[in-house]
Amino acid sequence: MSQLIAVIGGDARYLELIRQLRKLPDTTIILVGFDKLEQGFTELNQIDIEELEQSKLDAIVLPITGTDMDGNIETVFSVKKANLSKSWFKKLKKSAVIFTGITNDYLSAAVNEAGVSLIPLLDRDDVAIYNSIPTAEGAIMMAFEQTDHTIHSSRVIVTGFGRVGNTVANKFSALGANVSVCARSIRDLARITEMGLHAIPLEKLSEHTDNCDVLINTIPAPIVTKEAIQNLPTNGIIIDLASKPGGTDFEYAEKRGIKAILAKSLPGIVAPRTAGKILADVITQILEEKRESI
Repeated sequence: MSQLIAVIGGDARYLELIRQLRKLPDTTIILVGFDKLEQGFTELNQIDIEELEQSKLDAIVLPITGTDMDGNIETVFSVKKANLSKSWFKKLKKSAVIFTGITNDYLSAAVNEAGVSLIPLLDRDDVAIYNSIPTAEGAIMMAFEQTDHTIHSSRVIVTGFGRVGNTVANKFSALGANVSVCARSIRDLARITEMGLHAIPLEKLSEHTDNCDVLINTIPAPIVTKEAIQNLPTNGIIIDLASKPGGTDFEYAEKRGIKAILAKSLPGIVAPRTAGKILADVITQILEEKRESI
């Protein structure tokens, strides 16, 4: 049974995603928002959003950012605007699947009212774990660029031991850094110690930042506070990997002259091809499972 997929907007990651989706058997790909792409996919249908026949679509791939609160789509490779109203979603068939990176109240409400499935890819463990690799490599790149010393023997503190924090701690440790990890749960603190790293209870972060060259936050909450920053050495840096607005008091860091960077969307910046393949692999798996269940 053939399937029709529309890719609407997207950044550099989506170039590889499209290449991978083209390999799916009995699949037709339609592109919206790629008309200014230099390396165009000439053999694929490239149309405007108004030309899409929603009722024929089996899957829709939205940008990582999904829509804004008015239904607007980010189209990096087009100057044309794309808007998905709530009535647009209602014209989809009930079996359609919508993929996005993240969702918001508007997008979630629109798909709920339309009765179709929405899959926020960045909420999935598999995507987050795969993405943690280019994220960690991006953090390493930034540490190289923003410091005047080697990572080897550097004193690194990572806040958070989730999917990203675990990988970041691992990669920096592999390069010879002296890595400490802040976590809240006793279980995580035990695992950190078992890995040969220094475990710090999260509430005691400020007591250890005086012995830190690079502070890397992975927790999307106000963790790197004034108390933690005021003890950092003046040549220390903060790399915040948490989703916007991060977990750092950037205003106080600036007052202290501490370089603090909110590193957004690192997978798409440092390794767009890898990041695109990660997304395509997961989408492919989900669509194949859906087809097998029919």
